[in-house]
Amino acid sequence: MTSNFQHHVGVAVNRAGVIGRRDFVRGLSLASAAAGSLAWTDLLSLHAAELRRRQMSCILLWMQGGPSQFETFDPKPGHESGGETKAISTAIPGVQFADNLPHLAKAADRLAIVRSMSTKEGNHQRASYLLHTSYVPLASLRHPSVGSVIAQQLASAACELPSFVRIGNGFANTSNGGFLGSEFDAFAVQSAGQLPENAQPSGSAERFQQRLALLSRMEQTAIANPGAQQDHAKLYAHAARMIQSSQMQAFDLSREPDKVREAYGKTSFGNACLLARRLVESGVTCVEAALPGWDTHFDNFTKTRSLCSQLDQPFAYLLKDLDERGMLDRTLVVWMGEFGRSPRINPRAGRDHFPRAFSVALAGGGIRGGRVLGGTDRGGEEVAGPAVSEKDLFQTIYKSLGIDAAKEMMSPIGRPIKFVDGGRPVAELFS
Repeated sequence: MTSNFQHHVGVAVNRAGVIGRRDFVRGLSLASAAAGSLAWTDLLSLHAAELRRRQMSCILLWMQGGPSQFETFDPKPGHESGGETKAISTAIPGVQFADNLPHLAKAADRLAIVRSMSTKEGNHQRASYLLHTSYVPLASLRHPSVGSVIAQQLASAACELPSFVRIGNGFANTSNGGFLGSEFDAFAVQSAGQLPENAQPSGSAERFQQRLALLSRMEQTAIANPGAQQDHAKLYAHAARMIQSSQMQAFDLSREPDKVREAYGKTSFGNACLLARRLVESGVTCVEAALPGWDTHFDNFTKTRSLCSQLDQPFAYLLKDLDERGMLDRTLVVWMGEFGRSPRINPRAGRDHFPRAFSVALAGGGIRGGRVLGGTDRGGEEVAGPAVSEKDLFQTIYKSLGIDAAKEMMSPIGRPIKFVDGGRPVAELFS
């Protein structure tokens, strides 16, 4: 998935002195579309200066496909719902995780586990949208994703990197900037450990500046709408500033000591977690890293064991690394997928979609670690105690970051829409 911003970066960087007519016209169309939404963002008068001063950020570890709570944070050993998965003790007295997560079990004192998540969406695309926006999808409106809202609220002008970065390919059709505009779309990094595509100038710095000057002259003569021309120029200026910035070194994992890279695990997801830490350390406000493959309708136990082996060490060390660097208090880490998996094990040794009762893990950002909130009944069929909805979760995320979830955005049709419409922060996670 490549953002509109990256398309512009590619055009700005990779054309050999002359921009093709179709690329240029396409760029103008994108800039014109973005211009209509910029006006709405100008209407938002939030306490942005204070939020940016605090330098809060968020890392979302997205388990695309829907991870099984039984094989991760809510095992049911000895019950038929638990299957072959065993449980192990954790750093939280009396609390067990699945034996697939030995590193996270030791790091449980930094984690808050919500075992009572419950939603009503069991379709991948709709549930992914819901767990990225707190809204059900609508044909007439695209809501901004949580990363886009965080970027719009917290991004600092001092950071020359994109304010919202996504790592990996395991994303469903989530909304990105939605009606906030394309400037809040995620900047996509296909593989951590490599510099982003279309983000390196070709040729000398002098030649690059000549290309930008040529582009500026073409815009002044080709774009009749001054506002659209200014927005288009702003987009290219941002791209040019980024690719010439020394902060781009944040994407270069080879600058990390070998012992740190080994501690994260030199795997795709390990690299993604390390890159996420480097990016928030450099001023990026939201990083989303994907670990896909959790749609385990068959061979659930073998697949989840493999996925957990990819997840366990990087996630645990990310928490340790953030903590030891003094970053955990101002970095909220959220682990979740679009729903959980069914208590019933199907004839193919798999688990099916199950949004009624599943788990989410949080750490940092003022969240009190070393606790489990809520739970499920003995077989994992129902939430035991108060359920936590997607709106409650988003209220909690925004409270952690200092964002006013009740603040209204103006949609393109003139309808005010809150960041989160309903729900309440889960107060027990902060006390």
